[in-house]
Amino acid sequence: MEDSLSIIGIFVSLILLMALAYRGISVIILAPVLALLAVLFSGGGSQLLAIYTQVFMYGVLGFVVKYFPVFLLGAIFGKLMDDSGSAQKIAHAIFTMMGPKRVVLSVVVACGILTYGGVSVFVVVFAIYPVAAAMFRNARIPKRLIPAALGLGGGTLTMTCLPGAVQIQNIIPTAYFGTDTYAAPVYGTVCGVLILLGGLMWLKRQTAAYAAEGYGENHINEPVELDVSRLPPLSIALAPVVCVIAANYVFSELLIPAWDTSYLSEAQFGATSVDKLRSLWAMIAALLVASLAAIFLNWRRLTNLNQTLSAGAINSMLPTFNTGSEVGYGVTIASLAGFALIKLAVINVAPGHPLISASIAVNVLAGITGSASGGMSIALAALGDTYRQLAIENGISLEWMHRVVSMSSGGFDTLPHNGAVITMFIICGLTHRQSYKDLGMVTLVIPFSVVIVVTTLLSFFGT
Repeated sequence: MEDSLSIIGIFVSLILLMALAYRGISVIILAPVLALLAVLFSGGGSQLLAIYTQVFMYGVLGFVVKYFPVFLLGAIFGKLMDDSGSAQKIAHAIFTMMGPKRVVLSVVVACGILTYGGVSVFVVVFAIYPVAAAMFRNARIPKRLIPAALGLGGGTLTMTCLPGAVQIQNIIPTAYFGTDTYAAPVYGTVCGVLILLGGLMWLKRQTAAYAAEGYGENHINEPVELDVSRLPPLSIALAPVVCVIAANYVFSELLIPAWDTSYLSEAQFGATSVDKLRSLWAMIAALLVASLAAIFLNWRRLTNLNQTLSAGAINSMLPTFNTGSEVGYGVTIASLAGFALIKLAVINVAPGHPLISASIAVNVLAGITGSASGGMSIALAALGDTYRQLAIENGISLEWMHRVVSMSSGGFDTLPHNGAVITMFIICGLTHRQSYKDLGMVTLVIPFSVVIVVTTLLSFFGT
């Protein structure tokens, strides 16, 4: 009876988390309240305060302590690229190079280059939208397709699939599986290419289907015309992006492995190993080097450097604590009696095929939380060690497990209540009714289908 109530409490909690997040209530508020609601169902009423301070908050603290430098430096780097005009220059150069007949592809490529180079999706949308809107208008392509093009380029393959991607969704699994950001390069690249081709085919189809309406009329949030003369040269704009990609590789694959890190086995440093920290250290170093390069190369264009750095730092707070709160929620739920039965059921979705099980678990939790990093973090906080052990027992590469988890976080995360989706529509001056069908197809349906099919084939024929 107690286990049944605990299971009911967990599902009620998850449903409320999804429903209330969709209505715009902050996850920072929802996560502790709904985690403690699940505790009440499990009969832990007398322990509420202890669970909040000693379980939930320690889960939040563990995530923030580990990943805050990446969120902080990533937000600062993105703000530097935005304020210096570098992001806009890259987009404009790609549009000019590809011409008016390849406007949609130009948006996808521009977003892909920036997100693969470490600029957050939010910054990319702000920076690329004004250029994309002008180009779509000139080419008479419906404005309603802009969010889908932005989402395909910035929120799919360069976020979760491609080896070396400088995004948090590609970093978090390294701590659980002892891998690096280049894990399973062939597998990830194949999935990424399939997602890209599928998305471009859909957008080409929809461009033709909507051709009669042209760009459309009576739009809101139309951007002012971009002053190209004030943007930096392309070589200057691209240099920080190249820098972060190159520095990440050099630190991760060459420098850090050569360091003497035997001291990490001491209790003072958490009795850990460099394998669990290598990708995190490399990312911190790469973003720092790239940010310094962006400042040096754009010193005169960054008219108020202090304001840019401060804005970047402030921008890092919300995503850090949103995801941290979701991790705290996951740690709390994992501590309840009913979760042991749920855990067993999830693992047995595909007995003997933990890759499929992990993919489904991460997709579902990403959908519930409306967050790729949040859903992945909850799944790994609760099941990371289990999936690691199952992979070892079944002779499955931990690199494959890393890539499956990372790619699966980028499927159901873009359900309508996702914060990035809502923000993107606000920036573009569009609504869910106008644009969600196309955005959902290229960022949810196609990525989920590709990952599930390829992962199933890998599970049955690749081990």
